[in-house]
Amino acid sequence: MKILAYNPLVEFGAKDFNILIIEDSSSMIKIIDTIFKDKGFNTFLSTTLKDAREKINSIKIDYVILDINLPDGNGYELIKELSSSLVKIIVLTSQTDSQLREISYQKGIIDFINKDKNFIYKISEIPNLIKQLEKNRTKTILIIDDSFVVKEQLKDIFENRNYSVLIASNTTEALNLINTNKIDLMLLDLELEKENCFDFLLKNRKVILDELKIKVMIITGNISSTILRDAFRLGVRDIIKKPYVIEELILKTDMFINDKDNENESEAKTQLLKQYKNAVDRSFIVSKTDDNGIITYINEAFCKISGYKEEELLGKSHNIVRHKDMPSSTFKDMWKTIKELKKPWMGTIKNRKKDGSDYWVQTIINPILDENNNVIEYIGIRTDITEIEKAKQQLKEQYNISQNNFQEIMNLSKLYENAMDESNIILRVNQLGNITYVNEKFYTISGYTQEELIGKPYDNIERVFPPSQDDSKISKHLKSGKIWNGQIHNIFKDGKIHYFLATVVPIINLQGETLEYMSIRKEITEVVELHKEIEETQREVIYKMGEIGESRSNETGNHVKRVAEYSKLLAKLYGLSEKECEILFTASPMHDIGKVGIPDSILNKPGKLTPEEWEIMRKHSMVGYNILKNSKREILKAAAIVARDHHEKWDGNGYPRKTKAEETHIYGRITAVADVFDALGSSRCYKKAWKDEDIFKLLEEEKGKQFEPKLIDLFFKNIDKFKEIRDKYKD
Repeated sequence: MKILAYNPLVEFGAKDFNILIIEDSSSMIKIIDTIFKDKGFNTFLSTTLKDAREKINSIKIDYVILDINLPDGNGYELIKELSSSLVKIIVLTSQTDSQLREISYQKGIIDFINKDKNFIYKISEIPNLIKQLEKNRTKTILIIDDSFVVKEQLKDIFENRNYSVLIASNTTEALNLINTNKIDLMLLDLELEKENCFDFLLKNRKVILDELKIKVMIITGNISSTILRDAFRLGVRDIIKKPYVIEELILKTDMFINDKDNENESEAKTQLLKQYKNAVDRSFIVSKTDDNGIITYINEAFCKISGYKEEELLGKSHNIVRHKDMPSSTFKDMWKTIKELKKPWMGTIKNRKKDGSDYWVQTIINPILDENNNVIEYIGIRTDITEIEKAKQQLKEQYNISQNNFQEIMNLSKLYENAMDESNIILRVNQLGNITYVNEKFYTISGYTQEELIGKPYDNIERVFPPSQDDSKISKHLKSGKIWNGQIHNIFKDGKIHYFLATVVPIINLQGETLEYMSIRKEITEVVELHKEIEETQREVIYKMGEIGESRSNETGNHVKRVAEYSKLLAKLYGLSEKECEILFTASPMHDIGKVGIPDSILNKPGKLTPEEWEIMRKHSMVGYNILKNSKREILKAAAIVARDHHEKWDGNGYPRKTKAEETHIYGRITAVADVFDALGSSRCYKKAWKDEDIFKLLEEEKGKQFEPKLIDLFFKNIDKFKEIRDKYKD
């Protein structure tokens, strides 16, 4: 049989793959064809072996979906014919013989799909399997075993799944390969003929496990409690007993490879956060203090402008740079805003350098709050405006000297106006709200022409008001003759939102009449968008961490998505604040992060756990809490609470602390309902998915026992909303 050459792809694209579906059932072949076409694959259909052979000889086929029982022969005939080709085969059969499955994998079959009640679901997952197989081309597995037969068998199995495979017969060869190749997973025979590989792993732990972060799976014919304990303590991912089941080996290998990808992605996101921080540090003057005003962090720009060294500032009160000219009322207002009201404060501050000279900064101080809305620290971001303030001061002094020289005053005013125009974005409107003047910077940033602005109402420029900002109050404030400071958001001609720090000044004549209002602005769009990006990246990192915990127990990422959405909805219905709802939405995906510390043998056991196994399983709540509890970030602190409390019960019979009623944090009480509702409705290794009526019956029965009554009442009153979420994020 002629086999067309396979051309490997750098990036996965369904349209680049040809799928041959061989099935004699007309209804079934249509269903399978629709599934693959909807995913973008090119499909070809055959109902006989003869037609399938003709298509394989004339078309480059990448994957074959093969029914074993066909009218003109047995599908295994085709498997033998394709055994030396690059075509990947997935078998469809009604047979459930485990021995047959093992033989199938030995012959190079990629997967073995039983025609049972879950057949359609299994078929729908094949596109994801193909994507994973193509992704495997970038992954390398190192096999360390002194048996030629075992090495060759494993090599064939993994190369058939597109992995790159390296082979070593001893630890010396293994180290050479590790030092010269990027290894993703290492399969290690524990007892080679002349050496103990556990000693090898222990000796090279720092390089293999800590630095290179290679996943290690041990294959051995001798498993004892001592080996299990020592291996898992060392960081080994799993131990498989010889003779091994090929299907188990394949599934665990794919799972560990995916885990490594998820961990790498989390590390990349963390690194991105660091880069964002560095970008802020390079652009602004930054400091952090604790809730008592003691400096805990300053960046290089702060040291440079103040003249102090880092060691001279850390641990000192921020008053070290306070200038005697600053009125105490300014700081009184600042502390009231950030400490009592717990809101950002903006203003202009004159500071003192180490050498006694002064400098001016435009300052934004943000209070950082924990999950209980308590201030834990303050972050100050500043812009150097010393030159502007010096120009203002000089103008003031010149005015005092030359107040009888009108021409001189006018010249100085013109200079100051030019300076303002060069360094700021300026707009003026009259009492009717019509624009009377904009400077060149305003034209440039807005995209509007003079004809589109001058004489036109300022309301024609679309505005976006922050949630805390009331336009009527601002207008009232200005009409009273007071200066207004704050943020202004405009949507300009490019359709994008632009953010500004603005000072709006009433222009008053000698009779005390307001002629115009002048808006002096500094654009902060990049800073605002950077802050949003940092928050989104944090959320994504946390979400991926939650997915790692769920993937270890073979649960899908959709489980954590649904639990997050259920928890947010319940929190909103319960009456929690918008901020609390968002915190819980972000934190709840990490409710089972502690499962990373539970052995796979327990976590994925298909049957009922023994009392001893159940005791180990229950520890995941405190494992997750201990991982997260020391973080100072409010989302991670909230995630620690969720991990600890989501198995507590309303009547006090839960775990790990046996807290009762409202002794359990509301985050834990909410997540408990969301987690149980989703878990019962999902298939697991140890159970089938429950019917809705059975789920609802249990929730009602456990009202006042496992669950808070109010939460259950809210759930049933809004059951349609929860079903909508479930349907949106189906597995």
